[in-house]
Amino acid sequence: MTSVTIVSLLPQLLGNNGDAANARVLAQRARWSGVDASVVAVNGVADLPERVDAVVIGTGTDSDLVAARDVLLTMATQIREWLTGGVPVLAVGTGWELLSWGIELPGNTVEGLGIVPGRAVPRAARATGDLVVATRYGRLIGFENHARDYVGAEGSPLGRVESGFGNGAAGGGAPEGVVMGEFVGTHLHGPVLARNPGLADHLVTLMLKRVGVDYVAGARSEPVDDIARAARNQIAVRLELAIEA
Repeated sequence: MTSVTIVSLLPQLLGNNGDAANARVLAQRARWSGVDASVVAVNGVADLPERVDAVVIGTGTDSDLVAARDVLLTMATQIREWLTGGVPVLAVGTGWELLSWGIELPGNTVEGLGIVPGRAVPRAARATGDLVVATRYGRLIGFENHARDYVGAEGSPLGRVESGFGNGAAGGGAPEGVVMGEFVGTHLHGPVLARNPGLADHLVTLMLKRVGVDYVAGARSEPVDDIARAARNQIAVRLELAIEA
């Protein structure tokens, strides 16, 4: 049986808001399609598996920024190789910020790995609440909770904000996230892939393509997708947005 390996990077430091669970979502959807999938928790270089087919990086607290950055620095070469080699990488919140040029804090700046263009800069007020984004992967809904905007992203936005803040300005088609090749950075927590199977299937498609498999969603994903759609529509109704059919 064809198999894939998904790395969950620093789940102990970058596992807030359920974001590390995005790795399990990718693995389960691959299994439902008939492909064996394993999730490897990588908390240091010694944990790196021989083969990596997808990578998930979650978010953490500001108090752990330096600790997480220092560990990521020991794996900077591997992370850069993943991004340039076409490995799908999903980075959420501070996991995305730590790959950037840096994170500006009040009176201090934490240098990032400098692998992904852009930087995180302080907001006047913290952005919290439901974030709704129109994307090519369908409408994405998640929870945003960040004290910084993201500026200088050189890739395409993941999508445009329908409600919430995303990378910066509120609503009105403001950008959210970034897509650079197979890299996706986002402020969507939840975990985002459980709430939004369209984005999950995009990443699974990229992952399986690396092992020569054309992804076809398994039948067991259908009822799960229906539940996710109902949850998105609940939020859409509350925000007075159009619902999905």
